[in-house]
Amino acid sequence: MSRIIIIGGHGKIARLLEPELVQRGDRVTAVIRNPDHASDIESTGATPVVADVERLDTAAIAEILDGHDAVIWSAGAGGGDPERTYAVDRDAAVRTMEAAERAGVRRFVMVSYFGARPDHGVDPENSFFPYAEAKAEADERLRASTLDWTMLGPSRLTHGDVTGRIDADAPEADSVSRANVALTIMSVLDDDSTIGRTIRFNDGDIPVAEAIRL
Repeated sequence: MSRIIIIGGHGKIARLLEPELVQRGDRVTAVIRNPDHASDIESTGATPVVADVERLDTAAIAEILDGHDAVIWSAGAGGGDPERTYAVDRDAAVRTMEAAERAGVRRFVMVSYFGARPDHGVDPENSFFPYAEAKAEADERLRASTLDWTMLGPSRLTHGDVTGRIDADAPEADSVSRANVALTIMSVLDDDSTIGRTIRFNDGDIPVAEAIRL
């Protein structure tokens, strides 16, 4: 049994992931901003913690992370407001990494996106640019950290069913179901060969555990 904390616990991927982790015997904490969402979290078997990581400092986040074995970052500002995008997808993510280091929570899984990289190529005039910049900076900070990190880069997210099969060698982004992303998160937590690696993936034909294995 592992003690796993999910930042962005009311997100669509998180809510698919939580009951699966609980069912296999993990203790799951879901960090949410809106107290009205607590009952949704409780229905998955996870424990809700109401906290706004956008506004908390590193020390306060470290207190929340303390005692857990792994952190999953699955939060996001949702686009629309560039200032808030940087505040959540970059700044709060970086503070959470620093908090994990401070709290001694070594394992950190970042849910990023397929095209995230410093040379992402998004035009500064494009509304997606702040997100691309924020994710690139946050991802680079995680790679430079002392944490046992895994970077996940799913392609365009869909509401498709879980197939348990992905393509982790695809040269270009296509699409992947959120259910398969949740399964991939579970699988990387179980596979230490994924530590220190960036795994970009679409839906595919290879069983997840095999696709992510070195």
